[in-house]
Amino acid sequence: MNILLIYPKFPETFWSFKYALSFIGKRAAFPPLGLLTVAALLPATWSLRLVDVNVEELGERDLAWADLAFVGAMAVQRASAEAIIDRCRTRGLKVVAGGPLFTSQPEAFGRVDHLVLDEAEMTLPAFLDDLQNNCAKKVYRAADFADLRQTPIPRWDLLAVKRYASLSLQFSRGCPFNCDFCNVTVLFGRRPRIKTDQQIIAELDRIYQAGWRGNIFFVDDNFIGNKSYLKTHLLPALIRWRQDKKGCVFFTEASINLADDPELMALMVAAGFDSVFIGIESPDEASLAECRKVHNTKRDLLNDIKSIHRCGLQVMGGFIVGFDSDRPSIFQRQIDFIQKSSIVTAMVGMLQAPPGTRLFERLKSEQRVTDAFSGDNVDGTTNIIPAMGVQRLVEGYRAIMRQIYSPRTYYRRVRGFMKEFKMPQVKIPMDFQRMLALLRSGVRLGLVGKERVQFWHLMLWTLLRRPRMIPLAVTLAVQGYHYRKICELYIY
Repeated sequence: MNILLIYPKFPETFWSFKYALSFIGKRAAFPPLGLLTVAALLPATWSLRLVDVNVEELGERDLAWADLAFVGAMAVQRASAEAIIDRCRTRGLKVVAGGPLFTSQPEAFGRVDHLVLDEAEMTLPAFLDDLQNNCAKKVYRAADFADLRQTPIPRWDLLAVKRYASLSLQFSRGCPFNCDFCNVTVLFGRRPRIKTDQQIIAELDRIYQAGWRGNIFFVDDNFIGNKSYLKTHLLPALIRWRQDKKGCVFFTEASINLADDPELMALMVAAGFDSVFIGIESPDEASLAECRKVHNTKRDLLNDIKSIHRCGLQVMGGFIVGFDSDRPSIFQRQIDFIQKSSIVTAMVGMLQAPPGTRLFERLKSEQRVTDAFSGDNVDGTTNIIPAMGVQRLVEGYRAIMRQIYSPRTYYRRVRGFMKEFKMPQVKIPMDFQRMLALLRSGVRLGLVGKERVQFWHLMLWTLLRRPRMIPLAVTLAVQGYHYRKICELYIY
């Protein structure tokens, strides 16, 4: 059987890095890890072809070749997913769909032939059995969560890895916390389930053998959900693995209590991690309590962030405005906090209510859910009626984004971060594309860009104060260009 795995297109978003990718000659930021894992669960005798619409066109020959189309997507990919489903239907090609988009709102996809929802390790085997017996059902749901120790190595051979800025792997699923606005626990539960260190090393070996030496994203919802296993097994294994390796710098997502554990941070840095995304959400205690982000309350968040920076991990921060507890002063408070924290990558979004979350159910009962969930929390829209009113929220949100991603403010934040950041020893080797990125940044940012004065000021400052950080300074400058372009697209 010929199986066509299709990954829909991402719109221009904060995390798409569209405007930064051209500097390094890449087509997409991240690969379709979910579909690669699904591919590894399919029968070995089947012929597989993967088309990631973010890096190549979905051709008519692809559709004509296939017996079945498998589509996996997140909420932010909805428009592209629907267009792909329509194309398949027009060709008479049956569609099997799964992933967060379809799992969260299966009732919205009546045109899909088979909805294989929740975790594929649990629902795909039953679908495959029924397909073989010509009795495949419309919907497959799981009654429990998967044992990740049984998850196979993703099929990296289906992908041209050099087209991507980063590769991905997954150590765990689930998060011990249960924030009102987050659908992670709805999809994957509160008990972190983990792969063994042997599995992770095998995945890394496969990636390394493919010639990869760049960034690798541990896509866990909360990487530090099982600290004990990290300290005793995974991180020591990663440290041993990289003893004879070059490159392969890791980044991940974690909760702010990472700052409470210097030993864990030191092990992560030694293992090759240099960045971590943390949901800060708000400097306002009432807003944090409202959304049940209790692990962020009663803390010195600024000091926590700086402690993480000084250990050698760059904090990328998530922020939200639009809680019922937010007062008009929240917009300036968010700006001040972001600047004081020196969080360069600050993803600020208006509060949205993903289907299935407690927030969604509460606001739906109050008749405050208005539009479909876009999955993009930086596009200047929301699917709820906020307590402060939509117009006030939108105006305040736009004020934040205009301020924090203006060249002057952004580059000031970069310098503040680089003053306190402890440069990790593990780094990506300089290659031809990275050399081109240096040259392209000098032309695009240093000669014709709006930020040219700030760009050269940063380069000179870095050369005199932190010369080993020149590559990092260029990277942050290029990322800042992308963030500003996204603001111009949605905000200005």
